[in-house]
Amino acid sequence: MPRALLYYITDRTQFPGTETQRRQNLLDKIHEAASCAVDYIQLREKDLSSRDLEKLGRDALDAIRSEQSPTRLLINSRSDIALAVGADGVHLRSHDISVADAKEVAKLAFGHPEPETRNWLVAASCHSEEEVLRAASAGADFVVFAPVFEKAGGSPTGLDPLHRACRYIVPVLALGGVTLENAQSCLDAGAAGIAGIRLFQENDIANVVRRVTTA
Repeated sequence: MPRALLYYITDRTQFPGTETQRRQNLLDKIHEAASCAVDYIQLREKDLSSRDLEKLGRDALDAIRSEQSPTRLLINSRSDIALAVGADGVHLRSHDISVADAKEVAKLAFGHPEPETRNWLVAASCHSEEEVLRAASAGADFVVFAPVFEKAGGSPTGLDPLHRACRYIVPVLALGGVTLENAQSCLDAGAAGIAGIRLFQENDIANVVRRVTTA
């Protein structure tokens, strides 16, 4: 069996201190994740201006590359910024452009569909089996299915819908209240990996990698 994929989704607002301190704490965490070879990092700082997000994206890439890490960086929602900073791909929310459109944008940006765009990732957030099927049919590289265990102000989906969502030919990563204690149940349900914010930001990442990938 292939090892579980790990996806760190960032949120600098969860760190204490001033804005400058929060950004530095975030970059330190990205550096830590890269040093542990976490598969993917999504820069999900939705409140930043385009200029600030681009600057942070470049700093995040520098942190990853300083480790000569295989970790790949995706930018939340903004295909334009992902391409501008040289990120590895974009993560699309349910109301963003389609997976097919994002891939077409990349082809136009690179000026040729192959080989440059072959490894440019398009991931998608999904909240139902139907959305997973649609993303898979459009050629998404992987999807994040949420919320499995937790949703502020709403109800989680649970493990049975996750299991049904994992029947399609696209890797599905579980998100939403995933902890070191319940991660294995997501993998047992068929998930290809685990995504999270607090799971990575509030824990030693080396321990997360060890616990999840060797369970």
